[in-house]
Amino acid sequence: MNDQAEALRHLVSRQDPTELQTASRIVTVTSGKGGVGKSNFSLNFALALQRLGKRVLVFDADIGMANIDVLMGRSSTYSLYHLLKQEKTIWEIIQLGPEGLHYIAGGSGFSDLIDLTEDQLNRFAGEIEKLHGQYDVILFDTGAGLSKETVKFIGAAQETIVVTTPEPTSITDAYALIKMVSGMGMGVDFKLIVNRAIDHREGRETAQKMNLVTNRFLQFELPMLGIVADDSNVSKAVKRQIPFLIAFPHTDATAAVTRIAKNFLEIPGTRSDSGGVKGFLTKFFRLSR
Repeated sequence: MNDQAEALRHLVSRQDPTELQTASRIVTVTSGKGGVGKSNFSLNFALALQRLGKRVLVFDADIGMANIDVLMGRSSTYSLYHLLKQEKTIWEIIQLGPEGLHYIAGGSGFSDLIDLTEDQLNRFAGEIEKLHGQYDVILFDTGAGLSKETVKFIGAAQETIVVTTPEPTSITDAYALIKMVSGMGMGVDFKLIVNRAIDHREGRETAQKMNLVTNRFLQFELPMLGIVADDSNVSKAVKRQIPFLIAFPHTDATAAVTRIAKNFLEIPGTRSDSGGVKGFLTKFFRLSR
């Protein structure tokens, strides 16, 4: 294990050994279609949670369009691929982003999961299980749409945040994703983020439309976690490859995501019987077979 990996392992370890048994809150962030700002929200949401005193790990779980590191202007040395090939440990593939944010770069690694032997799967699970209790929140930024891999992450996690915009195609695709997953009987706890709304009124109307159809046709409430109004500083930050919470600390989007992070922490973690990382792995591999 190299010096950075050893430092990371000690950094996330808590002072009180009894607290290590506390299950991490496993959350997926997804969307019905690409181009809605999902990954950018995931990154800044994670930073906001960290600023509120939480240990956060961002897992870039987008197979085709992994770009969390790009949004931070970082070139990742290692990724999930190196763990699957047994070249590195879990602590060695965790990278440091802005403000010391911990993240694991994505890429093709997740597609390799289906080709692993039982021994390789066991080793992989053993490495991921080392994260158990080491983070307050483990956030998986999944691919957009209805891919098999995205459905696995949604089904295995405790909570799923769906990001949509007020555009009709975005709303329709977000509902289609929620409908499909709900039809599989996974008991997923969905929450909604409306991104790029003209104002809070449009955001609330979008959330109300989504909740109306999920309530009527799927028989459950779709709570709104928050609204991020359209903010020109967001695109400026993306071009600079700096999270907007850092590049523009006083902009509207920063205030909105900070409120969302506070709202999230005020809501108790759901599916408490899921067992954190261990429960996540059990469900993930069951869905993979």
